Amino acid sequence: MTVIKNKIKKMNDGSVVSPAGFQVAGIHSGVKRKRNDLGIIVCDVPATAAAMYTTNNIQAAPIKVTKESIGVEGKLQAVIVNSGNANACTGEKGERDAYAMRNEVAKTFSIKEHHIAVGSTGVIGEEMPMDKIIPSIKSLKLGKDPNDAEAFNQSILTTDTVNKSSGYEATIDGKQVRIAGAAKGSGMIAPNMATMLAFVTTDVAIDSDVLQQALRQVTDQTFNCITVDGDTSTNDMVLAMASGHAGNERLTPQHKDWSVFMEMLHRTCEDLAKMIARDGEGATTLIEAEVNGAKNRREAIKVAKSIVGSSLVKTAVFGADANWGRILAAIGYSGATIDPNTIDIFIGDVALVKESKPVTYDEKEVFERLRNDFVKITVDLHVGAEGGKAWGCDLTYDYVQINASYRT
Repeated sequence: MTVIKNKIKKMNDGSVVSPAGFQVAGIHSGVKRKRNDLGIIVCDVPATAAAMYTTNNIQAAPIKVTKESIGVEGKLQAVIVNSGNANACTGEKGERDAYAMRNEVAKTFSIKEHHIAVGSTGVIGEEMPMDKIIPSIKSLKLGKDPNDAEAFNQSILTTDTVNKSSGYEATIDGKQVRIAGAAKGSGMIAPNMATMLAFVTTDVAIDSDVLQQALRQVTDQTFNCITVDGDTSTNDMVLAMASGHAGNERLTPQHKDWSVFMEMLHRTCEDLAKMIARDGEGATTLIEAEVNGAKNRREAIKVAKSIVGSSLVKTAVFGADANWGRILAAIGYSGATIDPNTIDIFIGDVALVKESKPVTYDEKEVFERLRNDFVKITVDLHVGAEGGKAWGCDLTYDYVQINASYRT
């Protein structure tokens, strides 16, 4: 692990245009009142592509179109995305509109239709204002400087309060390689795949099936481990594109630097996942649950998700209340293998419970830790040797206010 860390460097201004071959644009089309609401990522060649999609059984029209595009040959050259309107539950017209967006991008940028993905996010059940979308696609001007990346990042936001991006670089086969990503997500974020939009770009050379394998594994350990409110959206996905411009030997799990690539991908996605959790609607605190001593990694993550997903735990953190009984209850109903008599619980570095029994602690000391904008809950189950993490946020009055008036 030390060797890997020495090879990988975080980019200060890492964005989806940091890897070679990618340009972006983001503009205000009029779907939303003020902020940018239409964005595009374009690669100068058909890029190797992979995607993970929402687990909601009701899936919006853009998901269908994107699945179809990637299914042709596992490549994408562009993704067009709008915010403010989800184009979900809009019937046949919604599908026609999603295809029309794809078609307009194909004509405007001289790209094959099946090399184009479509993403939408926003209000469900309203028809897309195509009279605004189509002319705006024609006016998109590509670029790759920080302002262009910022404009794209803003174009995908809904109730988010900040842009979310991250990226890393390293050397593979003596070549500089980069991975970066942008994401949106603030509400309807649950620990199920992939309740948000995330776009990852890289210049490594890799085949589609291998990239899909890597994305699935990393998604399960990052985006699948966040929750804000327990709701899973109809629209959202994680999409990865690899230009191949780095010039490395094509990556496979047998490649000597496979672990470097996987660590870069994991760090990028974990950064974005934590940004989403931290920016939960109305949130004031990022909560991290680390579970050790589990039977296996999957069960550790299951317990961690249960803790950060508990409304009672979330409200206790908001109130800076060291109510460890709520944490213990969330562990108990997680469905993971536990021994009710061997559980340890910590808030920060302060022990609250040892072997499932309360221990003496300084209430004021724990109160101060719970008042921070980052709270770590550590649990040791003592039933195995594996660990895992999940991330969430506190539940505040503002969350109710935001979602009570979402359409107005």
